[in-house]
Amino acid sequence: MGANMTSITEFTLLGFPLALRIQMLLFGIFSLFYAFTLLGNGLILGLIWLDSRLHTPMYFFLSHLAIVDIAYACNTVPQMLVNLLKPDQPISFAGCMTQTFLFLTFAVTECLLLVVMSYDPYVAICHPLRYPVIMSWRVCIMLVVTSWTFGVLLSLIHLMLLLPLPFCRSQKINHFFCEIMAVLKLVCADTHINEIVVLAGAISVLVGPFSSIVISYMCILCAILRIQSGEGQRKAFSTCSSHLCVVGLFYGTAIIMYVGPRYGNPKEQKKYLLLFHSLFNPMLNPLIYSLRNSEVKNALKRVLGAHLGGSVPLNDLMVWELGQCWDSRNPNNAKFSGAVMTGVVSESGTGVRVLQLPQALPESTILPNLEVFFPSGVPESKRGS
Repeated sequence: MGANMTSITEFTLLGFPLALRIQMLLFGIFSLFYAFTLLGNGLILGLIWLDSRLHTPMYFFLSHLAIVDIAYACNTVPQMLVNLLKPDQPISFAGCMTQTFLFLTFAVTECLLLVVMSYDPYVAICHPLRYPVIMSWRVCIMLVVTSWTFGVLLSLIHLMLLLPLPFCRSQKINHFFCEIMAVLKLVCADTHINEIVVLAGAISVLVGPFSSIVISYMCILCAILRIQSGEGQRKAFSTCSSHLCVVGLFYGTAIIMYVGPRYGNPKEQKKYLLLFHSLFNPMLNPLIYSLRNSEVKNALKRVLGAHLGGSVPLNDLMVWELGQCWDSRNPNNAKFSGAVMTGVVSESGTGVRVLQLPQALPESTILPNLEVFFPSGVPESKRGS
């Protein structure tokens, strides 16, 4: 067995045994999806970085989810595309083990990030007065670091149990990447312990976290139903729906693959299910968050308006007028509590001149019926409180 192990220097990924024309078609489609994945998640990262209004705990977590999705796709898709063009192209032993380790790391990290992202709306809706204290930046950073650390450590355990095992002379992996259960099929030794550890790890990062997400959203649902305002209920449901879609796609496919019946059998149907999990999920996540999230769409408009010379949407502007909060979305409402900026307002023709604005706006921006600028110095007596 030792000789068998030392003789293994590379593996061959069988991928999808299809006709050549179909493989070329899949290569084009998967390449397009891969590009959409990188562009979509890159766009989410760029918006969060450029728009200061998205510098909140939820979008901090979303930025890390986008990073995981990009890394997730980059770990598996390029090798799959190579195999579609050259089915006999081998992958080195070290490359295969690295791919297994990275796949497990990103998968576990995404599981935990989705749990963290469900905790944010739970605190915001169920404990709104304590939200600034509970979801401080120190806590947010700690939660993200814990997710990444746990993902790396759990993957190291799987890798340390896999590396000492002797491999048979068969070097063909029945998969499109080095998935751990497919690699274990080539081992010429008892893999019972490895399979138990994989199952235990899957339960710990899939079933347990998914149960906590379900419980948190049950509490959120009860809190939403107690909201008397129909508009408030609509906004709360809209905030949670995007995350629920992502959770359903990710956990649904992962639980079927690793916790469901005969989880270790690399059947063709589970191979395609994992393809959906590793290629389509990272592509759909930014679409879900952008199409169902008004804050992301408004941030895109603001960024494009600032860089292409357009105007900042008027309905996103809030100022202080005569010591009271004025929301341009509802000028008659002087008690709006969500103001995000302060300023001194004075008449300027038919518009309004704002003397102090947040950093989110450029230094000179012309809005419809509104003249906005940054003066070099505003007298202290005229600054908004």
